[in-house]
Amino acid sequence: MKITVIGEICNDIFIYGDTPRLCAEAPVPIFVPKNTKINSGMAGNVIENIKSLNPSTIIFGFHQSEEIKKTRIVDDKSNHMFIRVDEGEKNIEKIILNETKIETIANSDIVIVSDYNKGFLSNDDLEVIGKNSKLSILDSKRRITKSIAKNFTFVKLNEIEAMENQLIIGSDNIIVTLGKKGCQYKNKLYETPNPKETIDVSGAGDTFTTSFILKYSETNSIEDSIIFANQMSSIVVSKRGVTVPK
Repeated sequence: MKITVIGEICNDIFIYGDTPRLCAEAPVPIFVPKNTKINSGMAGNVIENIKSLNPSTIIFGFHQSEEIKKTRIVDDKSNHMFIRVDEGEKNIEKIILNETKIETIANSDIVIVSDYNKGFLSNDDLEVIGKNSKLSILDSKRRITKSIAKNFTFVKLNEIEAMENQLIIGSDNIIVTLGKKGCQYKNKLYETPNPKETIDVSGAGDTFTTSFILKYSETNSIEDSIIFANQMSSIVVSKRGVTVPK
């Protein structure tokens, strides 16, 4: 199987530590770092999920050259995040969809677009990608036009994104994730089975998107794919940081 993943990538950095006391100069906790964990995030996390769920997959990736870093300061005991510092998101160079890239997209069994709306992809780019894909799914942070939506096999939105994209809600290819409640497709709620304690939701949307489209490529069943994606997402939210289901 060949999968092309398109979108911005980043380094997800988690700095875990203790907060033994408050600062004398201001009412803020003193943070003492203990350990740091770095993961590939955004579209990079989609790739890591593919590797975990289907290790034999051949993966192609189109990403920006600029480095994006998301640094989270986290209390080690409670997993409470004090702050997230984002760097490198300004002046992202736009993708050039040349003939070679379009050919790669057209020859892929699956195309996954993880669009964080940082300037790497435009509306026109998304339409071209969707039109040239056999089987595709879009996970985007922008307001999605009807023209974009109709060119993708599926569009995955979270609850907040769905509120901002009312023009496309109701279409047969729109799936809305609802956090611990599960997800909704065509006004039907698919609850998350065997809910576990939610420890960290970072990257859960990537896991849902990836596991859904992989299962759909095998079964051609939207319902079975949603159930599987809910299961995989429930695994990653029960772990700390950005993780994969296996």
